[in-house]
Amino acid sequence: MAGTRRSSRLSAATQAMPPPAAPAAPTTNGRKRKAAAEPQAEAPSTPKKKRIVAPPPLTPTPSAVGIIAEPALHNGPQPATVARLADPRGTNAMLLSPETSRLIAPRDEAPPSPSKGRGKPPPTTTTTQTLLQEACDHLISVDERMRPLIAKHTCRAFSPEGLAEKVDPFESLSSGIISQQVSGAAAKSIKNKFVALFAADSAAAARFPHPSQVAATPLDTLRTAGLSQRKAEYIQGLAGRFASGELSAQMLRDAPYDEVLARLTAVRGLGRWSVEMFACFGLKRMDVFALGDLGVQRGMAAFEGRDVAKLRTKGGKWKYMSEQDMVALSDRFAPYRSLFMWYMWRVEETDISTMES
Repeated sequence: MAGTRRSSRLSAATQAMPPPAAPAAPTTNGRKRKAAAEPQAEAPSTPKKKRIVAPPPLTPTPSAVGIIAEPALHNGPQPATVARLADPRGTNAMLLSPETSRLIAPRDEAPPSPSKGRGKPPPTTTTTQTLLQEACDHLISVDERMRPLIAKHTCRAFSPEGLAEKVDPFESLSSGIISQQVSGAAAKSIKNKFVALFAADSAAAARFPHPSQVAATPLDTLRTAGLSQRKAEYIQGLAGRFASGELSAQMLRDAPYDEVLARLTAVRGLGRWSVEMFACFGLKRMDVFALGDLGVQRGMAAFEGRDVAKLRTKGGKWKYMSEQDMVALSDRFAPYRSLFMWYMWRVEETDISTMES
């Protein structure tokens, strides 16, 4: 009987004891190894958010080119379209000296006499009267799809009238800086206020200031025209280079394109695209091509029959067409790539599908 009671007590005590603890994790070099985590119930998966791709930015080309190519404000009546020699690979604009407003002597007014220079290669016969037509004929000879574009649109910048306009390079470059990251209407308003800062009276309000005037004006005063601090600094720095003679209309007319590009991109506030637009529409150089222009990329892709609506961003940047493809296509139209580029901005306004082979 006593053995039975003892056995019952042992059994009850055994049932009351807590379950044995899990064995300690083995140690390695005196450090405890983490025990394996117990499997947990799988949490419901959160649906991944779809990545929203922002629409491609609008190209600033139309408004920026308009203000860059705008004739100097103080020119008055434009001269008659007198024939001058033109060079597809050179500067064809009639440039004014920014500091004196004097016209830089243009090239010969007419082609040299055929009787001169016998035994040498014949001189160019291209003039400001024939340059645009020769360029258009060349584009069509390279690719027949250019014909409907040329029939529908006329590029005034390289027309005899456009080439007769006098251009102040300081004004044109300053206009390019003003137009950066603002609408065309805002850029024109700021430019008008900027000019008004230097008007001694209402009669002088149309004259763009000389570089020496701008270089000597405090930044705070320049900013009252609506310029940001940075743009005011950029324009004042540009003015200093013209005032010192480091930049000049003579150099911009006579220097090869690579030198023009290097000299101007060294100026704060003038990126490659801005300089390319100035070289094309300010200096009226016929063989400029801007690889980084989004409007040109889109137009070229459409010209080649690609569905530009389905293209996506690559590496965070919109690319309608690779630079290699752009170079391969545009090089065919040299030495008139400026005009080819101008027409690429207008591809989507013109039906060229009937011309595709």
